[in-house]
Amino acid sequence: MIKNTYKPSFYSIYFLCLFQFFCSSCESDLDKINENPNFSETVSPQLLLTAVSAHAFKVSELAPMYASRMVIGIGEENTFQYYKWSNGTMSNYNQLMQLQKMTEEAEKINNANYKALALFLKSVYFFDLTLRFGDIPFSDALKAETHQMFHPKYDSQEQVFEGILSYLQEANELINTSDVILGDIIFQGDVLQWKKLINAFRLKVLITLSNKDRVGGFEVASTFRTIFELEELMLSDKDNGSLVFYDATSSRYSQFNNSSYGSSLYMSSFIVEQLQQCEDPRLFVFAQPTASALERNESLTAFSSYNGGNPISQYAANALLVADKNISKVQSRYYLDPINEPHSLLGFSEQQFILSEAVLRGWIPGDAVTYYESGIVNSFKFYQDNPLVSSALFDGFNPSEYLEHNKVKLSVSDSFENNLEKIILQKYLTLFHQGSWTSYFEYLRTSFPNWPIDAASPALKRWRYPLSEYNNNISNLQEALNRQFGGSDSVIEATWWLK
Repeated sequence: MIKNTYKPSFYSIYFLCLFQFFCSSCESDLDKINENPNFSETVSPQLLLTAVSAHAFKVSELAPMYASRMVIGIGEENTFQYYKWSNGTMSNYNQLMQLQKMTEEAEKINNANYKALALFLKSVYFFDLTLRFGDIPFSDALKAETHQMFHPKYDSQEQVFEGILSYLQEANELINTSDVILGDIIFQGDVLQWKKLINAFRLKVLITLSNKDRVGGFEVASTFRTIFELEELMLSDKDNGSLVFYDATSSRYSQFNNSSYGSSLYMSSFIVEQLQQCEDPRLFVFAQPTASALERNESLTAFSSYNGGNPISQYAANALLVADKNISKVQSRYYLDPINEPHSLLGFSEQQFILSEAVLRGWIPGDAVTYYESGIVNSFKFYQDNPLVSSALFDGFNPSEYLEHNKVKLSVSDSFENNLEKIILQKYLTLFHQGSWTSYFEYLRTSFPNWPIDAASPALKRWRYPLSEYNNNISNLQEALNRQFGGSDSVIEATWWLK
């Protein structure tokens, strides 16, 4: 067991600095009777960067893990496990408004780096929002304060993606070593690491658009190749865009003390079986042996000690596995340890799988196998280097032998579909408790990994727009619905990026 040392909370730093900033701005001139002496009209961009980064890089809710067949629930019917969700939320526009304020404050102090990071983080949020809904407010979305625009129009999804790619291109061009970055809880002000993350995210957006040749003014494959050939990219897992957790208030692992883990959350049979078939020791990192295996004192590294529940069976049927002590819970460290492993918004392994697929598609030169194997090996290294993971779980494991396994090995002589399936499966295994909705969106894009689907409940392609839009922006919303889906707001409709 490692000894936790106190580190100040992200939010305690934020509010302490905010308090000091406000207090230092108090005016002694009593003639300024219309100004509140206790509050400043401006906020340093470094304070906004800290707060928004803590939100953007945190571990997501459990919903994407249910939807991606990684976990199941046995307490009640989970709408994400059974693909029965409806309206989504646009609450991330609150974060986008903070980033707009960060941009304005960065301009006041003439610091290009805060403007660059605001553009990057805006891209992250807009990327997630458009994948969830389709057309969204984009060009007019952040003009309520400056232009009194409270009912923004909806941009087409193609326009949104073009805007995201433009934001990221500008962020890469703006960020520089001349302007300092304070308040950075991700890379501690290291400009080069931010540049690598920005460019890796550009590649992620472009591979997501693999069904398209062009997006506005961007030609997808050639833009990807230009970034690959000319820009800085991640070189190892030390470049991961990760949030590190500390045992301090508001800085602990995002799922710490989540009661669902202890009561009704179990492993899905799909991911357990994938790991078993590959003889993949990450199974021991992600899951706990079944209760019956523990009672028999079976080895923690025996693949037969683990079992999952069928994600398309009714939750009551999976509850019988609990009664029989024949189902594995998610590893307890995910909810019992306040630190756990860092959470990556985008990591080196995911970048390598993206590059492997790009070679497979003929977008860039190189060896798809080399990038693919690099992604796998670095995923293992991520857990082997984690002091919270017992090294005994990897005893006798040989990565070279793993890469030769017939379910793992990538071969240039194999078909495109078979190789793509292996790449996406390995990306999927890498993203357990990482990557938010990435695995689900990858499934919509590629149909891989081939997880079980109930014919009566197909995978949903989007969320319905939130009720707040119906109440407050109905005219613009209806125009977007007419443009996309003939007026309906259906969760089974494919949006532009999937067509």
